[in-house]
Amino acid sequence: MILLLQLGAQLRAQDIHWTQFNNNPIFQNPAGVGNFKEDLRLTANYRTQWRSVTIPFQTSALAADTKWKKWGFGLNYFHDQVGDGKFQTNEVQLSVCHPVVLNQNQTLRPALQIGFNQRQLNSNAFYFDSQYNGYIFDPNAPTNEYFQTASMTKPMLGLGLIHQFSINKQYFLQSGLGLFNLTRPNQSFFNDNTQRDIRLNFFSQLRYQYSKSLVLEPSFQINFQGPYKTMTIGSTGEYLFSRRDQITLIAGFWWRTNDALCLQFGMAKGPLSTGISYDFNYSSLVPASRARGAFELSLRYVFTKFNPPQLQYRICPDFI
Repeated sequence: MILLLQLGAQLRAQDIHWTQFNNNPIFQNPAGVGNFKEDLRLTANYRTQWRSVTIPFQTSALAADTKWKKWGFGLNYFHDQVGDGKFQTNEVQLSVCHPVVLNQNQTLRPALQIGFNQRQLNSNAFYFDSQYNGYIFDPNAPTNEYFQTASMTKPMLGLGLIHQFSINKQYFLQSGLGLFNLTRPNQSFFNDNTQRDIRLNFFSQLRYQYSKSLVLEPSFQINFQGPYKTMTIGSTGEYLFSRRDQITLIAGFWWRTNDALCLQFGMAKGPLSTGISYDFNYSSLVPASRARGAFELSLRYVFTKFNPPQLQYRICPDFI
């Protein structure tokens, strides 16, 4: 508890981070909408963190994106809950992307993201010194604390850009830059103005077709937000276990600098893909966390329209 209080004096509001960031493409960059071969994609992510330290941080995300003509459209929902006061953050955002083909091997994907951010806090769940009358703690005593509001809703704006480069049949490289919180919404429940810092996200991912059965995807992601910087680097490997049943086994290892080492496992069968990961904390919080970090789940399902085969009829000549 003493360690957390010391750290709390230096902490500011930050956006959540995901270990399986490649399995949450729209949160990573709005230009990720429509960036797949099928027609419709549904994704779901869940993360619980610091269960061994305090009341766990719980984060959920849902997203759906599709393609129409040359446009990509996506809608994502984000929910986060923290602490005794059930401090909640909810976001709903719409992303639009229009790919631009530069040449046979390169494509540029600019995108726009708009939405709103809603935060709420249950101040009645907190305990304050004024509720201690010198003999006992009285939870019914007045707190002498006044919150200006218990809920707020602010507009959000983000931009994204992804560059895709098909080097050859074996190598495919894509890199992206995303800007979030451009409206700098006020995060304070009091009269003061505490603006949310702009978050800059940069990522790069290489897809290497090592063989017909094995694919390697090394990648990294860097987030800048105010005075904070977070970098995650690692790789996943996909092994085609059964071509007939369309079963692929997935494993990965990630390093989030100054914070955690992460293991990831997953499986894909046809249009369904699942992932599970765990973060082993090694930061200065280890005395409290006991090396326990976060548990994360991901789920993805894609739909493909059924196109009936075109029947070709041959017209017999008149003389037959």
